[in-house]
Amino acid sequence: MSQKLKSFWSIAPGNLAVSLLASTSVLLTMTMGNATGGNAIASELKTAAPHQSELSVDPRANILEQVEQYHPLNLSQGGEEPLEQVNFVNQLTDVKPTDWAYTALQNLAQRHGCLLAYPDSTYRGNRGLTRYEFAAGLDACLEQIQRQLSQLDVGVAAADLETLRRLQEEFSGELTVLRRRVDALEVRTAELEANQFSTTTKLVGESIFTIADAFGSDVDAEMVFNHRTRLNFITSFTGKDSLITRLEFGNIGLSFRNPTGTNEGRYAYDGSDGNVVGLNRLHYIFPVSDRLQATIYANAGGHHFYAPTLNPLDAGGGGTGSLSRFGERNPIFRKHLGGRGVGFKYQLSPNLQANFGYLGNEAGSSNPGNGLFNGNYSALGQVVFGSRFKVGLTYLHGYDGQENTRFGLGGTGTGLGNLNLSPLGVKNTPVSSNSYGLQTSLEITPNAILSGWIGKTSARLIGLGDADILNYAVTLALPNLGSPGSMGGLVVGAEPYLTDLDVPGNPAFANDIPWHVEGFYQYQINKNVAITPGFIWLLSPNQNSENNDIIIGTFRTTFNF
Repeated sequence: MSQKLKSFWSIAPGNLAVSLLASTSVLLTMTMGNATGGNAIASELKTAAPHQSELSVDPRANILEQVEQYHPLNLSQGGEEPLEQVNFVNQLTDVKPTDWAYTALQNLAQRHGCLLAYPDSTYRGNRGLTRYEFAAGLDACLEQIQRQLSQLDVGVAAADLETLRRLQEEFSGELTVLRRRVDALEVRTAELEANQFSTTTKLVGESIFTIADAFGSDVDAEMVFNHRTRLNFITSFTGKDSLITRLEFGNIGLSFRNPTGTNEGRYAYDGSDGNVVGLNRLHYIFPVSDRLQATIYANAGGHHFYAPTLNPLDAGGGGTGSLSRFGERNPIFRKHLGGRGVGFKYQLSPNLQANFGYLGNEAGSSNPGNGLFNGNYSALGQVVFGSRFKVGLTYLHGYDGQENTRFGLGGTGTGLGNLNLSPLGVKNTPVSSNSYGLQTSLEITPNAILSGWIGKTSARLIGLGDADILNYAVTLALPNLGSPGSMGGLVVGAEPYLTDLDVPGNPAFANDIPWHVEGFYQYQINKNVAITPGFIWLLSPNQNSENNDIIIGTFRTTFNF
C-alpha cells in the first residue's frame, strides 16, 4: 500500500472518511489482485492483471489472452458464486494475520460491516474478481456508508465530505489512469463479445507447408510442395470436458513414397489428398471421477490418444515433433488407427497410471462380419509407472477378419512387416495378433530426454500359419535447443519387419534390418510459426540390403492460429 494511503489510516476511527477510504482501498485491492506494496498508487496498479506486469492498451496485445483469464472457466475455483457477508476476518480460511491486507479486511468486516466472501469461507484474494463480484462488494459498502451518513449531523458530514474532496483531488491522476485502463478493457471485452465465435467453442488451427525431395540411385521422383490444414473446434460444456471436432484438408496424400512401395519413411502428417474438406476427428473427453478419464471416439480414434507413448517427439499430429510416423511412437499404438470406440485413463497414484481401450475399424458398417465387435478391432491394456524415469508395459490384441484386408501397423514398416506376402506366393487371410511393447523415457535434464521402445507382434495367419514382426527405436529430444520452444530430435531404429514366417512351403525372404535414421531441428520463430529442416535415411529398404539407401530431405513450416 502506498505511503499516501497509509497516512490516512491515522484519521479517527468511525469517521466517514475512514469508512469511504477503507471501502474504496480494499475494493481496489480486490480488483488489483495480490499486490505486494509499493511507494505509489501507480506501482500498485501494475498488479491489476494477474501474471502481467502492466495492463497495457497496446493495440498489438492479444485481446483473448488479456480477457480469457477472467472467464469463469479459468478462475481458480470455477464459475461465479453468490457472495456472503463476513462479520469477523478469522472466519476466512485462506486469510492469515501475516497477509499484508489483513488489517484492511478486518476493518471492512468488524468496523464497517461490508466484507463479502464465498460460501465456502474463502476470500480468494490472489485472483481477479468479476464485474458482478465488484458490484456486490461496492453495493454492500455503499449501503453502510449511506447508513452512517444518516446518523451524522450536517456539520460533521460536511467536514468529512471536504476531506474526501481533497483526497479525490490528490489522487485524481491515479484514478484517471485506472479509469482509462478499465474503459479500455471494457471496450475490448465488448468487441470480443460482439465478434466471438462461440461461448462454448474455441477454434485452434494448424497449417503445414512441406517441401521435400528424395535421393538415391533407385529413386525416380521430383521435388514436391505439399500442405495440410486442420481446424479443431474444441467445445466444453462443463469446463472439465472437451468435444473435439476436427476438419482437415490437404494435398499430401500418402506422403513422399519411396520406390520400394512400402510404408517406410511416411510422414506423420500425410493422408489428406485432393484438398477435400472432411471430418477427421470427433472425440468426446470427459472425467468419470477425479482419477478416471474417458474418451469416446466417434471417428478417427487411436490408442495413443489415451495411452502415453513416452516419446517427447510424439506431438500427435505431425505439425511439430518427429517428421515420420515411425519416429512418433511404437507402431503397435497405431493398430487400427482411425477406428471407433472408447479409451480410459486411470491415475492410480502420481507415479502409476493404467490405460485400456477398444477400437473397431468397421464399427460403422452393419454388414455381416463387420460392426463394432465382429469387424476388425484391437483392444489395448497398459500400465505406466515412474516420474523422471518412466516405463510403460503394453499389450494389444488385434483381429483383421476380412481376407481382402491387409494386416498393418498404422502405415509403418516394410511390405513383409505388414504381411503383404503375395510376392512370396502366400494369399491374404484373416489375421489374429498379439502385440507386446516396452517403452521407456529418461529425463536426463529438462532439456535432454532419452527415450526408446521395443515392440513385437505375434500374428496367426488363420488357416495358414504364424509370423513374427519386430520393431524398435531409440530417440533423443532436446527441448529449447537454441531458443525457447525450439527442439532438436534424433530417431534411430528399425521399422516393423518380418522376422519369422511359418507357413506351408516356408518361402524364403530377405531378413535384413531396415534401419530408420531421422534427424530434425524445429526452430520456433514465434508462438505461431515454426520451421523444421530435417531428413529421413532408410537403409536396407523393405528389409533387403540389396535395395539402395534412400534419403528424404524435408523442410516443414508449421503455422498455428
